[in-house]
Amino acid sequence: MAEHTRRTVLKSAAVTAGGAALAARAPAAAGAAAVSIQPAQTAEITLSVNGRRRAVSVETRVTLLDALRERLGLTGTKKGCDRGECGACTVLVDGERVKSCLTLAVMRQGSEITTVEGLADGDRLHPVQEAFIRHDAFQCGGCTPGQIMSAVACIEEGHTGSDEEIRQWMSGNLCRCACYQNIVAAVADAAGEVRR
Repeated sequence: MAEHTRRTVLKSAAVTAGGAALAARAPAAAGAAAVSIQPAQTAEITLSVNGRRRAVSVETRVTLLDALRERLGLTGTKKGCDRGECGACTVLVDGERVKSCLTLAVMRQGSEITTVEGLADGDRLHPVQEAFIRHDAFQCGGCTPGQIMSAVACIEEGHTGSDEEIRQWMSGNLCRCACYQNIVAAVADAAGEVRR
C-alpha cells in the first residue's frame, strides 16, 4: 500500500483540480468559437427637438435619453434609474410626458420632442421654472428637469385642481430629497400663472 504524506495528498488535489478546470473550459472555448458577433445596426434619423430638426446617426437600440444626452449634447434631461421608475428623464413628446429611458430614439422620428432646455423663451424662463425657483422646489437638482417637464404636462392636461390632484398626477416622478411639498406648491403657483 502506498504511503500517504501531506505532500502526496496536496499534489493529488492540485492535479485533480487542474484537470477538472481544463475539462470544463474546453467545451466553453469550442462553443465560443462558433458564436459570431453581429455589429449593431445604425440608422440615420432626424429628430425634432425644441423646435429644431437635428440629424443624428444612432444604433437602433439607443434610447431617446441617450440620443439626447450623448448624440445631441442636451444634458438637461437626467439619467436616474434607467428603467422608467424615477421620472428624472421625463420629456414631452408631441405634448405628452414620456420617460425617455423607455423609448428608442428611432421610434420618435417625426415627433416633436421638448426637453427642459426648450422651455425658456430666450432669456425668460418658463412659468414652471420660475415657480420652482420661487418655491425652492429642489435641492440636489437630479430630479428637477423631469419634475419640471411633468409639471408642464400636468398643467396643460388640467390636473391642478387641488394639491391632492397635483400629487397624484406628479406621482411618476420621485424626489430623493423629499421636496414634494414645495414641488406641489410650485405646480399650483405655475398653474395660476399659465392661466392668466
